[in-house]
Amino acid sequence: MLLTPKIKRNFFGRTVHKVAPDLIGAMLLVDGAGGIIVEVEAYHHTDPAAHSYGGQTPRNAVMFGPPGMAYVYRSYGIHWCLNFVCEGDGSASAVLIRALEPVEGLARMRRRRGIADERALCSGPGKLCEALGVSIRHNGMALDRAPFELRARREKPDILTGPRIGITKAVDAPWRYGLKGSKFLSRSFR
Repeated sequence: MLLTPKIKRNFFGRTVHKVAPDLIGAMLLVDGAGGIIVEVEAYHHTDPAAHSYGGQTPRNAVMFGPPGMAYVYRSYGIHWCLNFVCEGDGSASAVLIRALEPVEGLARMRRRRGIADERALCSGPGKLCEALGVSIRHNGMALDRAPFELRARREKPDILTGPRIGITKAVDAPWRYGLKGSKFLSRSFR
């Protein structure tokens, strides 16, 4: 496989609204398992749906640090969610990684998830983290160092936009981005 350039931390030092769509089509690997990012959601610090909106807490402290770090939290006390911290120090904005097209380490991902269906391996933030083995131990880790590997997309894909999923605040903000035509999305776009 012809590898594209690695994504460095400075990639994330831009507005979350530029980083989020630029991640569609990029490759994300964690310890060699992962795939092509096909769906993300942007969360800006001015957004009432962002974890950082009410200020810094022990849970969201990583969001207030430098860009290019992993922010991992448990959702509904059930599953982990992986976010990429964006913008400058103190901005507290991040991109939630919602879905991947599995490409590398399929046997490991199937074993971790206990399923064989490739379409269901990483089609949601909790499923994705389970398949990749992401947990709280990854919180605060640099995205341009092991165990993470991020590679730039080969070409600019057709990207869909729409409202984010599973939130109760700022529900109409069109800050969900997805790869048009992908069968690996967590939910179709309207």
